[in-house]
Amino acid sequence: MTTTKPQSLYDFTATSLEGKPINLSTYRDKVLLIVNTASQCGFTPQYKGLQSLYDRYASQSFEVLGFPCNQFGQQEPGSTSEIQSFCEMRFGVTFPLFQKIDVNGQNAHPLFKYLTKAAPGILGTEAIKWNFTKFLVDRAGNVVHRYSSLTKPEDMENAIQTLLRAEFPVLK
Repeated sequence: MTTTKPQSLYDFTATSLEGKPINLSTYRDKVLLIVNTASQCGFTPQYKGLQSLYDRYASQSFEVLGFPCNQFGQQEPGSTSEIQSFCEMRFGVTFPLFQKIDVNGQNAHPLFKYLTKAAPGILGTEAIKWNFTKFLVDRAGNVVHRYSSLTKPEDMENAIQTLLRAEFPVLK
């Protein structure tokens, strides 16, 4: 039996916080910022910056996709409803959030296995080091850059603007 490996970011499905499967092909032709998040982390205030980017550029085909993860210091212990409530009440998050996943190890979500292979970290490591690692993806689904937790959302704005202005190849 042969299994086919995903050839594109758009071959993956993730489950929304509401429990609905979302095929990532929904985000085709958009610039994406994919982030592993946590509610009880020193970097949690980055939700505010992520929401600000989303507010500013969503009308230009930009999406932030948040993936809660409890693998780093158990900093995302909440239930799905607790995560959603926290993000909405504390930071006004309106960008898509997905159900809690693993981003490293044997049980890592296939999307994050794909992202880390496409954009390895320092010294070629594929492992994600901490919460709020960010992957910037162009309109064609190519992983353009991996940013560490230390990179603030506003520090990525020029790169996002560049991708939003980039000519998108028209398929014939």
